[in-house]
Amino acid sequence: MTAGRVFVRLAGVSGALAVSAGAYNAHTFKLGQADENQQQTYDTANRYHFIHTLALLGVPHCRRPILAGSLLTAGTVLFCGSCYAHALELADGRVRSITPFGGMCLIAGWLALAL
Repeated sequence: MTAGRVFVRLAGVSGALAVSAGAYNAHTFKLGQADENQQQTYDTANRYHFIHTLALLGVPHCRRPILAGSLLTAGTVLFCGSCYAHALELADGRVRSITPFGGMCLIAGWLALAL
């Protein structure tokens, strides 16, 4: 299996997690458990999770698949993970400090796809 194909499999797992997180949001989280800011944060995390899962499917077609795939994966985990944790109050406020690093990884991942 080529290096880039690993990220297609990872996209499958990430997609399943994104759908699960979306279902949790629709069936549990929205039932008055969160304030509007938490809800917006969760929705943003889920939207970015889906978008960057789809981006992983393009990784095998770029010139530097390991670079692009690693950046997109790290960015998704850091950005979306910290947003989910903040929205669900799973961690203290310090977890938000890694969100910008995740965002930078996502941007760099898109640029790596373009190389």
